[in-house]
Amino acid sequence: MTGTTWRGLSLALLIGASASALTVAPALAQAAKKPAATKPAHPWLNAKLSADQRADLVLKAMTNDEKFTVIFGYFGSDMKPRYTRHPDSLDASAGYVAGVPRLGIPGQYQTDAGVGVATQGSHQDLRARTALPSGMATTATWNPELAFKGGAMIGKEARDSGFNVQLAGGVNLVREPRNGRNFEYSGEDPWLAGAMVAAQIKGIQSNNIISTIKHYALNGQETGRFVVSSNIGDAAARTSDLLAFQFAIEQSDPHSVMCAYNRVNGTYACENDWLLNTVLKKDWGYKGYVMSDWGADHSSAKAANAGLDQESAGEAFDKQPFFGAPLKADLASGKVSQARIDDMARRVLRAMFASGLVDHPVASPGPVDLPAATLAAHAKITQADAEEGIVLLKNDGDLLPLAKTAKTIAVIGGHADAGVISGGGSSQVYPVGGRAVKGLEPATWPGPVIYYPSSPLKALQARYPNAKVVYDDGTDPARAAKLAAESELALVFADQWTTESWDVKDLNLPKNQDATIDAVASANRKTIVVLLTGGPVVMPWLDKVGAVVEAWYPGTAGGEAIARVLTGEVDATGRLPVSFPKSVADLPRPTLDGVGKAEGELFDTNYDIEGAAVGYKWYDLKKIEPLFPFGHGLSYTKFAYSNLSASAAGDKVTVSFDVKNVGARAGKDVPQVYVGPKAGGWEAPKRLAGFKKVSLAPGATQRVTLSVDPRLLATWDEKAHGWSIAAGQYDIALGASSRALTTTAQVTLAARSLPVSPASK
Repeated sequence: MTGTTWRGLSLALLIGASASALTVAPALAQAAKKPAATKPAHPWLNAKLSADQRADLVLKAMTNDEKFTVIFGYFGSDMKPRYTRHPDSLDASAGYVAGVPRLGIPGQYQTDAGVGVATQGSHQDLRARTALPSGMATTATWNPELAFKGGAMIGKEARDSGFNVQLAGGVNLVREPRNGRNFEYSGEDPWLAGAMVAAQIKGIQSNNIISTIKHYALNGQETGRFVVSSNIGDAAARTSDLLAFQFAIEQSDPHSVMCAYNRVNGTYACENDWLLNTVLKKDWGYKGYVMSDWGADHSSAKAANAGLDQESAGEAFDKQPFFGAPLKADLASGKVSQARIDDMARRVLRAMFASGLVDHPVASPGPVDLPAATLAAHAKITQADAEEGIVLLKNDGDLLPLAKTAKTIAVIGGHADAGVISGGGSSQVYPVGGRAVKGLEPATWPGPVIYYPSSPLKALQARYPNAKVVYDDGTDPARAAKLAAESELALVFADQWTTESWDVKDLNLPKNQDATIDAVASANRKTIVVLLTGGPVVMPWLDKVGAVVEAWYPGTAGGEAIARVLTGEVDATGRLPVSFPKSVADLPRPTLDGVGKAEGELFDTNYDIEGAAVGYKWYDLKKIEPLFPFGHGLSYTKFAYSNLSASAAGDKVTVSFDVKNVGARAGKDVPQVYVGPKAGGWEAPKRLAGFKKVSLAPGATQRVTLSVDPRLLATWDEKAHGWSIAAGQYDIALGASSRALTTTAQVTLAARSLPVSPASK
């Protein structure tokens, strides 16, 4: 969901709200009078029936007006004088879809949920909740179990807050490192992104609520997001961005897909027949419903016939409420069929039954305070996520973990004395305890800029009670350098605020922070840089510093998590889900498309430049050395791989190997398996085909066995409309990153054709 419309209205001016209670409809009086021997008045409320059976039954009982009710959404906040929120919507929420009380169908209460239960509008402290680390940080854990736990946690907070729909599950691949919304997403590889997002969605939906997956599809930048056309061929799309969605949908069954703002090959995503009808519903057999992003619907009959099932916040954000009176007129004139209206309503209803939303109604919604014990338990979940997502990029001379004997430590920059930064826009979760830093710009949409009150400085001072740990804000490089020169160690915290609706102009750190780091490193060779960023940045000072840590946006307990990794209380176990380039000149599009265009002016971006060679595949294809490669991350111990074996049986490839901790302390590793055909013919030399996070004591060995999804061994055959595995020999490579492959095995595969998805077998 977004907070701005295509007309560029300011969310800060548009959103405000007042609370209302959830109304519960009484049972039909007539049904109560029926004899016990007759069929129940509401057979669709029988939880023993399948979701399909229940949706069919209730659909037959609905009037057409009631069908239109469940396919049209309202914004949950006022936009006066133009729009007044629905009286039954939740205050300062993302949206509301009315239910059908006479049939026992509840309303849908929607919350933005990139990293937690977000609050919209001017009531920013109405719903203080726990924030997970950014999507990029969670993916950097390479640990689906943690992603599930995080999803289950924010799903519980959503339910406890009166919500039963979460707008979560961001799986857009990082084609553009400058994209301001990359922090919400899950890196550059389809298999990794699909697996990690699927785990979070499963966690959310374990609370009997609906999770979306978004933004479908090829929503690669924020610049011109309402008008840009992402142009790409069928095969390249299906082997990259669409494959990430396909993997995630197959593994998690999200009950809703949110279509994106952008156009795809010239057609808006929310009225794109190829995306919605052909790929999603026909090829993948998707049974849930498609909702529009807020302001992404541009038509009535055209969008409905193309596969859009529900218009979100239509009166508030779209040019008109397309799925209200206009769609009813289109039905009357024959531009859209009754069968299509029935299918739209049925898909929404089926999702509500499949999720358990109907059988487990939310409590009365409102600005409730969560119990302190719940918040404390949830802080531990987000802290574990943050710790495993922190990536140790460089560590010369084992500068980290920090020496326990240090007596003077300089902590510089990044508001580290107060808290840790978070990403902006509609996913913003407001913190328990209030904002750690106030008065920052922008104060309105897509701000405000929020720092969570978890101070790295305080966490470090607690661990060094007998040392002198001194803070400098880093705004004066000379002053920061003087403090560094007087200290044994210098920790520079450098952050970068990124947000929905804006892209960054380049990949350098903002606010002269590169100069501060350079000055500090020149004054003290034992300089450690801790980055809190939404995605990749360049590092002109890299050769001067001793260690670099990427902490991303680490969430509610981020300061504590950072301190625990820096001091070695836990191992550094994060691995990069995205490549860090040396320069924007190395990108497929060194100049960001759309910069300088007038607002609303249509333009294209050519994704066929790289096609399916996204991220590390692009660098491999072009033989470009990245600053830090995909999958990279150091540990405080050492691991060795051995006994790699690979076998093929039909289209199934199984890979096994040993991982041993050959260091002196316990740690966690992420061995990665890459595959590639010896004869070439793919978009790039190799693809990630499997990974496993393992935890090992010193000297311990674990045998790991992975199965390779056959689509990762195939190319898309447009003529056959399916996947094709070419006969020949394939390399199976094992290593610690995409550029650190230490051992290789081979398998020989016969030519095979595969269906478009398991659902189409």
